[in-house]
Amino acid sequence: MSTKDFVEKDYYKVLGVPKDATEAEIKKAYRKLAREFHPDANKGDAKAEERFKEISEANDILGDAKRRKEYDEARALFGNGGFRPGPGGGGSFNFDLGDLFGGSHGQGGGAGGFGGGLGDVFGGLFNRGGTGTRTQPRRGQDIESEVTLSFTEAVDGATVPLRMSSQAPCKACSGTGDKNGTPRVCPTCVGTGQVSRGAGGGFSLTDPCADCKGRGLIAQDACDVCKGSGRATSARTMQVRIPAGVSDGQRIRLRGKGAPGEQGGPAGDLYVVVHVDAHPVFGRKGDNLTITVPVTFPEAALGGEIKVPTLGGPPVKLKLPAGTPNGRTMRARGKGAARKDGTRGDLLVTIEVLVPGDLSDKARQSLETYREATAGPDPRAELFQAAKGA
Repeated sequence: MSTKDFVEKDYYKVLGVPKDATEAEIKKAYRKLAREFHPDANKGDAKAEERFKEISEANDILGDAKRRKEYDEARALFGNGGFRPGPGGGGSFNFDLGDLFGGSHGQGGGAGGFGGGLGDVFGGLFNRGGTGTRTQPRRGQDIESEVTLSFTEAVDGATVPLRMSSQAPCKACSGTGDKNGTPRVCPTCVGTGQVSRGAGGGFSLTDPCADCKGRGLIAQDACDVCKGSGRATSARTMQVRIPAGVSDGQRIRLRGKGAPGEQGGPAGDLYVVVHVDAHPVFGRKGDNLTITVPVTFPEAALGGEIKVPTLGGPPVKLKLPAGTPNGRTMRARGKGAARKDGTRGDLLVTIEVLVPGDLSDKARQSLETYREATAGPDPRAELFQAAKGA
């Protein structure tokens, strides 16, 4: 991609979000568009594939806080006519442009073909010598995928297969772009992959060569699969280990598992968004599991020992104190979800006192006797008194 493309491409417009969009809004817009234009959902549709690449490219920049900041700065600086020379094409500057684009931005890796930050993107832009520089290695694109786990798999961890599509060196021509694997050096850029053009004021701008598209090589007999580009959409299935204790909506990053890089650059990263199915019995609260257990009125009133099911293990016994009220939560330690340190959370047991709907004559008589035996002051008297006071 040329410097001009980087400055002039409106990635916000590509994703359909405003320039002040939040990270969540950008992520939501990308996912929606990626599903709509994904190659797997649009077999043989070249326009959809090109749109998917454009969407992925926009997400690579705007989805990363650092790269988004650099992109906004670059558009503000160059898109609005920054660094214009003085009258007559000359002019002088009281600061060093080399310092501006020097090592301060040279750390870290980018995605979607933007090396490592602003310094890499504009490397050689202000080339005072007027000669081209060799094409830099480019990091592969980041890939995002989704997986749905059962409740138990999320708690205990699981290894799942993920099928992914990304740009990679064309297998048919081994990434050379030439059907016979013998491309020739581009005569325009003499193999550097870049060309320089005068910008006035003693400056020259360096852009990727349009004839070889920055590769430095031109196919003598273009590959039928990649049409001479050396890159093709590659589908692969990878076995991915999802760690124990993952939660619904969590985004896991797997370094170096994304699309392969170019010119010897590193591979991108793989981001896996996890969705977790609900369980008919158990719930989740952080590292703890939750369960609601019904008990009879006599059990709650008199106390006793009850059995409680656990997730994937034998039941545990809990001692129910006499006079246990409805809604009380008890704790079974170490029976919850796994933590990163190997320990487990707890099982939180909420007591639900059952009220019988149908009573036999004997049961009704027993309850009448109980009511008479426990008759006392109105339990709601203080409630009414407090209501009047308020």
